Amino acid sequence: MAYRWTASPKLNDQKVEQLANSINVSPAIATLLLQRGIETYEQAKKFFRPQLTDLYDPFLMKDMDRAVERIKLAIQNKQRFLIYGDYDVDGTTSVSIVYSFFKKLTPNIEYYIPDRYKEGYGVSKIGIDYAISTGVNLIIALDCGTRSIELIQYAKDNGIDFIVCDHHLPGEDLPDAVALLNPKRKDCEYPYKELSGCGIGFKLLQAYSQATDMPEEEAYRYLDLVAVSTCSDIVEIRDENRILVYYGLKKINEDPCIGLQALLQSYAIKQEYDVSDIVFGIGPKINAAGRIADAKSSVKLLIEEDFHQALYLSKTLNENNSERKDIDNDITKEAMDILETSEELRARKSTVLYSEKWHKGVIGIVASRLIETYYKPTIIFSEVNGMLTGSARSIKDFDVHEAIGACGDLVIQYGGHKYAAGLTIRKESFEAFTQKFEEIVTQNTSEELLTPEIEYDMELNFSDITTNFFKVLDQFKPHGPGNMVPIFRSNHLIDAGSRVVKDKHLKLVATQKGIRFDGIAFNMGDAYSIIGKNVPFDICYSLEINEFKGNKNLQLKVRDIRPSL
Repeated sequence: MAYRWTASPKLNDQKVEQLANSINVSPAIATLLLQRGIETYEQAKKFFRPQLTDLYDPFLMKDMDRAVERIKLAIQNKQRFLIYGDYDVDGTTSVSIVYSFFKKLTPNIEYYIPDRYKEGYGVSKIGIDYAISTGVNLIIALDCGTRSIELIQYAKDNGIDFIVCDHHLPGEDLPDAVALLNPKRKDCEYPYKELSGCGIGFKLLQAYSQATDMPEEEAYRYLDLVAVSTCSDIVEIRDENRILVYYGLKKINEDPCIGLQALLQSYAIKQEYDVSDIVFGIGPKINAAGRIADAKSSVKLLIEEDFHQALYLSKTLNENNSERKDIDNDITKEAMDILETSEELRARKSTVLYSEKWHKGVIGIVASRLIETYYKPTIIFSEVNGMLTGSARSIKDFDVHEAIGACGDLVIQYGGHKYAAGLTIRKESFEAFTQKFEEIVTQNTSEELLTPEIEYDMELNFSDITTNFFKVLDQFKPHGPGNMVPIFRSNHLIDAGSRVVKDKHLKLVATQKGIRFDGIAFNMGDAYSIIGKNVPFDICYSLEINEFKGNKNLQLKVRDIRPSL
């Protein structure tokens, strides 16, 4: 796939110099900090040295006082309450921490995860009816509920109060809940708006600890699961989220909960786990239960306190994940075969595909995989109860949620955000919807937009890449949205013995003005034809430590290669 290379906007040289001098770093490090919104000594200190004492007061969140008082009343009066959450990683980790915390304070508590196929996303009538039938007085909804106006009213009419802990965008009207903890509501002055659903659940635990004079460590013990949620839900890792992930990773590496210990045993034994281990290893295993079977099995594992039982439970999640991989690999192959045998489909600006055989639980993953190859706004549909249910994924700077909305009456319902959405259409509307969606994508994209982009932070000479530079750079972790891994560009390199390994990867050896670096370019063996002619070439890359047989060395992780101009 051909990429366009884009340099980050140039910064004011004076600002770079001022920050470099104030915190005693190189101009290159100061530039990277400024690109990430770090402009002062105090901000840099908080960035490099996150402290739990820098977490915001949870009572700054609108309705937090009401939520705490209602829970205290429920515990005092021995009322039954239900911890209700979505079936994905954010929902199941949220339920796990809130249930585990309050289970120590009351026996009158249980949890509920809706069935993806029978109940769908969010608060369901089936779930509320279950609460009514079991005498529940209070439901704490996590990672959902902000838009469940009618259902929360239905619960209230049946004597059940709701506390909503959610991070999704509210509509014009808010539900009549006892408390709606959502920093994105217009009347909430909480300083940070981008917490995950589990992050908001954590703030509730933090507030309850403060209000009842419990040690705050009782809330901090769940930071490992907060980190799993924050990383897996792809929310930004800045500000308060950076603190939560920093200390959550610390706990994962030093003292993870029993359930995570069991999952890590089956993932990989490593000296240190990082964000990528959560995103690509732990998160998918927790998610797989809700995609393939019953998401309650994820909660069972994450609240388990016996290691041998946790190992047994983790076996189920691993089996679910293996099945999920097989299914999404098969569907991805089928989808790619359809595209490869149709020049007309490949010529379109969008990809919209459907098969009644495709599994609803993995079509979002398939859409993402197709974008990796074809780089177009993509929707994959499966059939559920005679209707077509779709998962949409998008490319940079194209609002797929808005595009689906512009399809008007062809869409029965939809929701999501700019880069990922879900929708339902009638089976007989598929062709008309496909045509309408293609028209909207064509009108709102350009060839440039449909070419994947590598945005690099700055140009570096090999002479800039010193041990001290990398030591400081390594402290930019944890990485994620809002603080992505820095990408660099180096120009006019000369091959110094590169080779293709395993028939598809390029083991790069390059020099620039006498300084040599090794690198790895995965799935870029074809690029050997560019560099093997002893002509200068440019690369975009990140920096990492490569460990092989106990030896560690700094290497370039190459993102793209092109001949020098």
